[in-house]
Amino acid sequence: MSATPNAHPTTEQPSVLCHIDNAVAVITLNRPQALNSFNRQMHADLWAALDTAAAAPGVRCTVITGAGRGFCAGADLSDFDFTPGPDMVQRADPGPVIDQCFNPTVRKLQAHPMPTIAAVNGVAAGAGASFAMACDMVFASSSASFIQAFSKIGLVPDAGGSWLLTQRLGLARAMGLAMTGDKLGASQAKEWGLIWDVVPGEPAALMEAVMAQAHKLAVMPTKALVATRALLRASVTNTLEAQLDLERDTQSAMGHTHDYMEGVQAFLDKRAPNFLGQ
Repeated sequence: MSATPNAHPTTEQPSVLCHIDNAVAVITLNRPQALNSFNRQMHADLWAALDTAAAAPGVRCTVITGAGRGFCAGADLSDFDFTPGPDMVQRADPGPVIDQCFNPTVRKLQAHPMPTIAAVNGVAAGAGASFAMACDMVFASSSASFIQAFSKIGLVPDAGGSWLLTQRLGLARAMGLAMTGDKLGASQAKEWGLIWDVVPGEPAALMEAVMAQAHKLAVMPTKALVATRALLRASVTNTLEAQLDLERDTQSAMGHTHDYMEGVQAFLDKRAPNFLGQ
């Protein structure tokens, strides 16, 4: 979750934008005046944008970025009622909005039927960092940063942050970042394994690099990429024996796809494959 000071969205622009660029859907968190912090409407708009990307004919990769100078600052405190009164504790409880909004958003990202790339153009704080890590790949501008700001307001990592951080960084580094709330710069985030790559220069350079990668993924065997994602996630809790069985079953399922047949035939014919994502 994390937080940003109360900020109200303008009425001129939707809180999430979705643009289709050939085989790539570009989703932009669009509350720059609030560092793209999430209110309930923004969650709903993001769900709709992800559904649009999933349903768009020919789209086989999704990019998520932020408008303005930030990627996402977590939760917008205007979603919580801190008006003094005897029931303030119940009204300000973050549990319901996590259950109804943040957790469904992470689950929807994780279940998206194509590869996802986060283009982190600025600060990713609290749940904003979690959302970036919930994507399959993370690219960041050299000026971007990742902050686990929860401890500064008496809360704990959420939106999958406690799991995602530990899986990527190990317990010692995850614990240090979560407890101190210290900022982690993009270069160190890459060095530690939190993200895939850092792109120096202006924000336009970040999107250029991300779109180049997205278009590469969009012509690859989409079902195999999504199945690979599922295998790697399952390996975290599976025993080797269970993972061997899962690999066998998944490989067998992939063996019934068009792209497997096409990939093998293209290899035998010594030509580039024409994957359809089927």
